[in-house]
Amino acid sequence: MRRYKKSPTAGPRADCVGEAAVRTDWDMENQRSEKRAEIMAAPALIEARNLRKSFQAGAGVFVETGRRVRAVDDVSLALAPGETLAIVGESGCGKTTLARMLLRLIEPDAGEICFQGRDLLAAGGAELRALRREMQMVFQDPFASLNPRLRVEAIVGEPLEIHEPHLGRAKRRGRVRATLETVGLGADAMQKYPHEFSGGQRQRIGIARALALRPKLVVADEPVSALDVSVGAQILELLQALQREFALTYLLISHSLPVVAQLATRVAVMQAGRFVEVGEADQVLSRPAHPYTQALLAAVPEVPGLALP
Repeated sequence: MRRYKKSPTAGPRADCVGEAAVRTDWDMENQRSEKRAEIMAAPALIEARNLRKSFQAGAGVFVETGRRVRAVDDVSLALAPGETLAIVGESGCGKTTLARMLLRLIEPDAGEICFQGRDLLAAGGAELRALRREMQMVFQDPFASLNPRLRVEAIVGEPLEIHEPHLGRAKRRGRVRATLETVGLGADAMQKYPHEFSGGQRQRIGIARALALRPKLVVADEPVSALDVSVGAQILELLQALQREFALTYLLISHSLPVVAQLATRVAVMQAGRFVEVGEADQVLSRPAHPYTQALLAAVPEVPGLALP
């Protein structure tokens, strides 16, 4: 079975270099533990209880007409500020449906959602708009998620135009330029169209659009699955850097365990609309308790010479 573990560190050595390396590794472990304790002590940024969502199944040879399929079945979760919760599972298990409910892009059939201590499902009008500016989404497909008829300046500036209409054109352009530079794109990108960029650059534009309002929560729905491995690695490094810089909280949707291992502080494993295992990333990825989690890990191919976290 596949096991995710940290790269082996040097054992104790007589020379001072070896001792320093051991101390550094120990210090890093302590820092991570302290950071995790700090995160868990904070009040939840978003909390969901007993969420359910079902859809009408389409008619077909193997599908009973009128049958409803439960996509999310009694799911509860909580995210503390600054953490990354990864929801992992095979396609069709309900990951994206859950994420869209948490942002109220679709309405749950039952359950509760609280964001910053406020009832998200009861909010409407100006209150809902104010809450929504604090939560943004990075979509899976960088080719389909950007309007091909708009220039990059309009794409990234649209959230500002909606939520901060008092900004003048010059200030909005300045914010767009600064945000693009934050994700590694220059000011010359502003007047170009999406088709003039590569897939990785388009995903950077999507990330810039999500960051324009400086949200607290970012939902990243399979953010690198449509990209080459090397480009995807760059996007993951960018997401990590942005989390540190802007104190972001991530909800990461993925079916890729190497991606989850790189970004997540906690992992929730989803099967058929339910969480079957939830825990610290190191524990779930190295010592899985549920047979489904074990099967997911066993399905990851070994790469010779590559040490995965």
